[in-house]
Amino acid sequence: MKLTQILLAIIVLSTTVAKAQQIKNTNSFTVIPLGVKGGLDESNLSSYLVAAKGSEQFICLDAGTINTGLQKAVQNKLFIEKNAEIIQKKYINSYFISHAHLDHTAGLILNSPNDIAKNIYALPSVIDVLKSSYFTWKSWANFANEGDKPILNKYSYNYLSADSTIAIPNTSLKVTPYILSHVKPYESTAFLVGNNNSFLLYLGDTGSDTVENSNKLKTLWTVVANKVISGALKAIFIEVSFDNSMPNKGLFGHLTPKLLMQELGILNELSAGKLKNVKIVVTHMKPCENCEPLIMEQLKNANNLGLNIVYPKQGVAMIF
Repeated sequence: MKLTQILLAIIVLSTTVAKAQQIKNTNSFTVIPLGVKGGLDESNLSSYLVAAKGSEQFICLDAGTINTGLQKAVQNKLFIEKNAEIIQKKYINSYFISHAHLDHTAGLILNSPNDIAKNIYALPSVIDVLKSSYFTWKSWANFANEGDKPILNKYSYNYLSADSTIAIPNTSLKVTPYILSHVKPYESTAFLVGNNNSFLLYLGDTGSDTVENSNKLKTLWTVVANKVISGALKAIFIEVSFDNSMPNKGLFGHLTPKLLMQELGILNELSAGKLKNVKIVVTHMKPCENCEPLIMEQLKNANNLGLNIVYPKQGVAMIF
């Protein structure tokens, strides 16, 4: 074979490998929303399954709704298994709870009798509420490994440290928690989920820095800005609970379209104007008459940065 033919073959092979690697890096996560609302429908509350693309081991980011969301996923043929109870046991690896409010924990609590031994990951302040208020024999049964006796030892509490990364057993995922300002004095959490060199950022309930007199979001934006610039951050899951008519005193640690766009403007500036390459997944809209279309319209009108804003649907897979 002539030297030019050999060189051409090497170039073609290198290009093919590069394209395959690019596709691999582009589709790094599968997300299955089990619940997307902030109330009042108890069958559709904040809960998101996240797995490395191609894996059957999902971590559950918040757990407001479990069973109904899994039933929706089955209807949409996202699992070969048809039984939601078996799917919970087999495919949910562990739970990451951003904060202990019931719209983020009710599914975990109510479905605990059906589950098998698993880890619950949360900040110490969040675990304290689970231990003292939910998994107690006064309000439920204690399926955890600490607290009221008898201790059933199904769930193991894992105390997260802010800004410290942990690897999730039996997955390729790593998770780093960051503290958010929600309803004082309670903490909420953002989870930065990594799969090799790709990342998703999931925020539990959060207020804006200006309203909360905090720097929690600015600190988080500073951490992830380089990942936006490099293209490593694929999506940000962030709440918008109310429309712009809600006064600050009525927000109780939540965002409106106006406040969200202010915050994302800060991140966009820190990331050299590249935030438009990251999908912004709007979560936790609270129901009222015409609220959701109004929030969507206000976000559309305020989106002068050209951001890619999407809205998750219960039981419909998202690929990043």
